[in-house]
Amino acid sequence: MHLSRAAAVSLRHYYLLRGSLARFLPLFAWVAIDMVLWGFMSRYLNTVTAREYNFVPVLLGAVLLWDFFIRVMQGVTMVFFEDVWSRNFLNMFASPLTISEYLGGLVLSSIATSTLGLGVMLVLASTVFGLSFAAYGVLFIPFLLVLFLFGIALGIFGCALVLRLGPASEWFVWPIPALLSPFAGVFYPLSTLPAWMQAVSHLLPPSYVFEGMRTLAAGGTFQMSTLLWGAGLALVEILLACAFFTRVHRQAVRTGLIARYSAESVS
Repeated sequence: MHLSRAAAVSLRHYYLLRGSLARFLPLFAWVAIDMVLWGFMSRYLNTVTAREYNFVPVLLGAVLLWDFFIRVMQGVTMVFFEDVWSRNFLNMFASPLTISEYLGGLVLSSIATSTLGLGVMLVLASTVFGLSFAAYGVLFIPFLLVLFLFGIALGIFGCALVLRLGPASEWFVWPIPALLSPFAGVFYPLSTLPAWMQAVSHLLPPSYVFEGMRTLAAGGTFQMSTLLWGAGLALVEILLACAFFTRVHRQAVRTGLIARYSAESVS
């Protein structure tokens, strides 16, 4: 694997962002709106509850972490979709570029775009709404890492899904975070879910992150081993997603389905 080729994939996306305000603004505009909306919601809940309970680190912190996960996933899929929309995907693999180098480029692009969105969210949450990350301690960074790994896995899986089913199937990818959020326990403990949903939740790395976040915000102690289990799940899911993408790509090449992504294709 040549890192320079992976960087070239990411650099191409950078040039697209730099030359288009419509592509650049969504990187931080939507997360800023979410921070403002949920920030004022948290403040309002603080004023109407009978007991002293600070909703800011629980609700606003959950929104920040979940939006970061979504930015990571979309950071991967958007680069792939740009190649699909421009019918440039086949041209990419007409070069010596390998699958691992292409996926590496998607990850590099996701790191850059999700970091930008995270920076905006951190500034708004801390300066405007007084969210103190001291409540999470040093575990805040591992929380982000687990969500980042799972976002990469889900992004690669989404790319493979579109590659297998065709460009029109991108609409199957956009709702995935919303479909997973009830199982991840973003805003409530997993104990509120029925048993079958809890079984699914234990397979999702974000569920360990949000359970830990609520525990720390309430002043409890959180076992690092639990978070390590979530990180291990995320790494396994990345390997599975990469294997799925590789298999789908090889099948598309072997059967000729990859031609649907070429500049000459009209389907």
